[in-house]
Amino acid sequence: ALELTPNDDGASMRLTTKSRYGTRLILDLAANAKTGPVPLSDVSKRQNISLKYLEQLTIKLKKAGLVKSQRGPFGGHMLAKAPNKITVGDIVRTLEESTAITDCAERDVQLCGVCNLAGDCLSRWVWIEASKAMFDRLDKITIGSLITKRKDLILEARNYGDQQSPQSKS
Repeated sequence: ALELTPNDDGASMRLTTKSRYGTRLILDLAANAKTGPVPLSDVSKRQNISLKYLEQLTIKLKKAGLVKSQRGPFGGHMLAKAPNKITVGDIVRTLEESTAITDCAERDVQLCGVCNLAGDCLSRWVWIEASKAMFDRLDKITIGSLITKRKDLILEARNYGDQQSPQSKS
């Protein structure tokens, strides 16, 4: 699921490798399976992700209808839908099995009990809203748009670290 990972500033939300590697898998299939299925061993080499891990991710992505397989000598995997019909939100929801960035933002009220204010905590609303905002954004990012804008987006991501941090703007 989504992990809370401590850093210098306190706790921050991080997606697990399931989402990051699953997104890379889907992007690889979108780029390389245009003429037919792609063996996971090829994806494993290109993406430097263990074949066993890709196999585990593929099972979930197949169940969700995002990936399909073809057996045989020319078998492999391909997208089950057009790249512009698959969003990063679809991938994250499928692989993380949650849409909440904290335990207390889970829909199941029973999970809201990890702190000493369970049930009466106003900050729970903040984490629910943040979770919704994150998925609202991820649901707008399609695999097709990522492939189309690949070079610009890689450059933008590369320059991200050069931008001023929010704390130093004061």
